[in-house]
Parts: sequence; structure tokens; C-alpha cells
Amino acid sequence: MADRAPFAAECFAPLVGQPQAIALLSQAVVQDRIAPAYLFAGPAGTGRALAARCFATLLCGLNLHEPRSQRGYRAQLPPPTLADLRRRIDQDNHPDVLWVEASYQVQGKIIPLSQADEAGVKRKTPPQIRLAQVREISQFLSRAPLEALQSVVVLEQAETMGEGAANGLLKTLEEPGLATLILLAPSADRLLPTLVSRCQRIPFQRLSAGDMAEILRRSGQAQLLENPQLLAQAEGSPGAAIELGDYLQSLDPDLLAQAQELPRSPRQALTLARRISQELDLDQQVWLLGYLQQCCWQAPYEQVPDRMGALEEAKGLLGRSVQPRLVWEVMLLRLVGVVL
Repeated sequence: MADRAPFAAECFAPLVGQPQAIALLSQAVVQDRIAPAYLFAGPAGTGRALAARCFATLLCGLNLHEPRSQRGYRAQLPPPTLADLRRRIDQDNHPDVLWVEASYQVQGKIIPLSQADEAGVKRKTPPQIRLAQVREISQFLSRAPLEALQSVVVLEQAETMGEGAANGLLKTLEEPGLATLILLAPSADRLLPTLVSRCQRIPFQRLSAGDMAEILRRSGQAQLLENPQLLAQAEGSPGAAIELGDYLQSLDPDLLAQAQELPRSPRQALTLARRISQELDLDQQVWLLGYLQQCCWQAPYEQVPDRMGALEEAKGLLGRSVQPRLVWEVMLLRLVGVVL
């Protein structure tokens, strides 16, 4: 067996801030103890999907680092470079890699979450991994890998599987064949215990400030480093920081400035409540409340308890589908001292 360690290090080079995950996955390959299934568990935006692509690149490139006599019919294939292999996997263009994500079902057609906006999907219900997609996985794994030593299947947002889809996947996990399955989820608690028991768990941690800064610079988002409230709200997740930055850019700067200031009169409170409820959708309103909570920690100490409690209560009410304008009116009126 060729020394796989240098190739593993190359494959994981894009992943920042997850040394434990890299070490566990690299050692599995170096020691030829690759599990049939893995669970990448940790907060969203901390590199789980990138790690899955790096690991898929490593697994699909293993035959290139074996003695030519051991490659079988694959020895006749022109060996791609690592850059070419990475590009094909990143573009979902490798015959031995299947990437599955939560989806919507519209008129019998399954539309992945990443294509929902382009397809004009009205998001009335949350996306989920469906039984039909699990059946597609089974069909994909029923054939032998074409180029690699084994196939790779990645299930993003694995926690969205319904009971039927999860039970269907369980059968696949019991006999995956020449394949490795990778489930991405926030935590093991969000999956059926029977699924978790068949996966080797790979933990992903929230990133340090230094690692956050490096990733944001690499992503061309260095301007976010100048916003301490946003970074605090991201809680060690570069992906969350970028998403929050997009929310920030979508807001009118004047509206954001008004929201950060305490209204001075009931009239100002009602005007601001009406404007927020009219100009922002529900997700933006929830984001704004979280952002204002982080701003509170920068305010004088005596202002924090009242404002923090009011903001937290408003978030809870919006989550229970209370009429948004009423939520903002009540919260802002209380902050200016109106007793309701």
C-alpha cells in the first residue's frame, strides 16, 4: 500500500479549523480502516460540507496512489490531477459521487434546496430528504464504481429525513457495498438512533476568532471582520457570518440605524414597528432581533436587562407565528415606558 498520508494532507488543505476531523478521517484512510458510514456532526457553517468534499476527493483519488498493478481495469484510465478531481467533485460531475440535499416536491418533481430560488419554489413547508431520494441512493450504489475504488454518497441536512426515508436509508447502511456514506447534521440527537449507531461520528467544532478571520478573508468577506456584533452572533461559524452579512446587506441602512436606537416616543415606536413589519420578511425580522441582542451587550450595563428580555420575548413570539407588527409594537412601546 502506498503512503497515503501526503495525499490526504493535500486533499484536506482547504479545510480550516477542524484538526480533529481531519486527523480522524486521514488516519482512517492511511490505516485502511475506512468506515462504511460517517456522521459529520456540528454547527452549520463550520466546514462539514467542505470536509465531505475533501474526503470524497481523497476516497476517489486513492486508486491513483496505489501500485499500477493493483488498479485493475482502472490502470487504463488517464490519471487526473488532484485539481481536476477536486473540480469535478465540487461541480457534482464525478460518476462515483452522489450529493443529496434536502428538497421540495412540486407537482411530483423533486427540486433540491440549492435550486429552489431558481425554480421559483414557494417555500410553504421546510425542505426534507425524501424517500424517493433514498431510493435513488440505492440505485446509485447498485452498480460498481466506474473510476474510483468505491462510491461516495453525501447526505446534506440529513436531519430533515422523514421516518420513511430514514428507514429506507437504514437498509442501505446495513449493506452499502463498495461505498462510503457521509451524513451531515447539526448533532446526533437530530437523527434516528439506529442510523447513528451505524455511523462513525466525526465532530465539528465552532471556530476560533483566528480561524474565522482566515476563512472570511479567503472567501472575500474580510469586511465582516469590522462588525463585532455580527461576528458575535455567528458564534464561531464562518458560514453563519457570511449568511448574516447577506442579511445585513439586504437591510436599508436607515432602518437598521433606527432599530439600533431606542425610540423616544410612542409615536416613533409605532412608526418603526410598522416599517419593520412592512419592509422585512419574517426571517429578516428574526435576524434583526438577534443582531439587536448582540448590540445590547455593547450598551451601558443598566440598559441591558430590560432590552435583552424584551428582544428575547419578541423572538419567541415571532417563532409562534404571532402577527409580526403587533410583536414589534408591543416590544417597542414597552421599551419607551408604555405600560400595556
